[in-house]
Amino acid sequence: MKAAILRELKEPLVLDDVAVPEPGADDVLIKVEACGVCHSDLHLAEGDWSQLRAIVRLPLILGHEVVGRVTAKGESVSSPEVGDRVGVAWIHWSCGQCEICKEGMENLCPSQIITGGTVDGGYAEFIKAKASHVTKLPESLRSDEAAPLFCAGVTVYRAIKRAAVTPGSRVAVFGVGGLGHLAIQIARAFGAEVMAVDVSEEKLEFGRTLGADLTVNAAAPDAVKQIRRSGRPHTAIVASASKAAYDTAFSALRPGGTLAVVGLPAEPLTFAAIAMVAAEARIIASAVGSRADVREVLDLAAAGKVSCKVETRPLGQINEIFQQMRLGKLAGRAVVTP
Repeated sequence: MKAAILRELKEPLVLDDVAVPEPGADDVLIKVEACGVCHSDLHLAEGDWSQLRAIVRLPLILGHEVVGRVTAKGESVSSPEVGDRVGVAWIHWSCGQCEICKEGMENLCPSQIITGGTVDGGYAEFIKAKASHVTKLPESLRSDEAAPLFCAGVTVYRAIKRAAVTPGSRVAVFGVGGLGHLAIQIARAFGAEVMAVDVSEEKLEFGRTLGADLTVNAAAPDAVKQIRRSGRPHTAIVASASKAAYDTAFSALRPGGTLAVVGLPAEPLTFAAIAMVAAEARIIASAVGSRADVREVLDLAAAGKVSCKVETRPLGQINEIFQQMRLGKLAGRAVVTP
């Protein structure tokens, strides 16, 4: 089968022929129909995360937003069935037995296996996955539109859920990109009044088409004042990898507000303790999501409340997509097809 392979960090992926994986007793073999391209894939390829460098093995097939059809299954698998369309997320496997898993946080399981990180992912014609951790897709969803929901969608969904967003509350989404455009829609599905914040007028217009009630250009000298005048947000979802976006979001929060960390800047975030105390600000983070979170996001999409803007391209263009990511040129989410 054809696969895009990471052989060396900071080097382009290599399109090559490799053997089709053989499913074990509790695995399914999936013929990939679509795989979303996540910024995390680029971080992994460039060795940006010291926490993961020690466990990422090379050569590696990246990709953790995978949708396809089951073509074979192991002898211990009762579900899904051959022919079922399923999705594979970042969490390839979690133990289900540790204290963290039992508290509903399998996304933080210390023993977890990572799709496209510690085992081969979906930048290929076929992928092997644990039957226990794949999720069946509603038939109403297209494969390419559904694929990014398995990381981008579930990550912002969990952030919004953990921030306890309620109907009528004000949510500001910083960064109207692959994550942010989904955050706008999900916050609206929670009944919030949504403000979109970005440095690009084109992306702000995109945010308006998605239902953002207000927009603010973060490049404006008085951006923080504009946000405050419009009603300081109860929750700020930062879906940008810019530290400046975090600084603006924190400054604009209402007293008692919540800052949700989703985007991953290279440099550390810094907030003055006195400012945090004075505002009683709350800072939370979201690390992808659980299988239950994935199912809830898919239900929202099947109900027509969330739709991912995708640009579908052949797998052979993955290095060009990575370059566009570096330059911030992608609107919505890129999806590759084998």
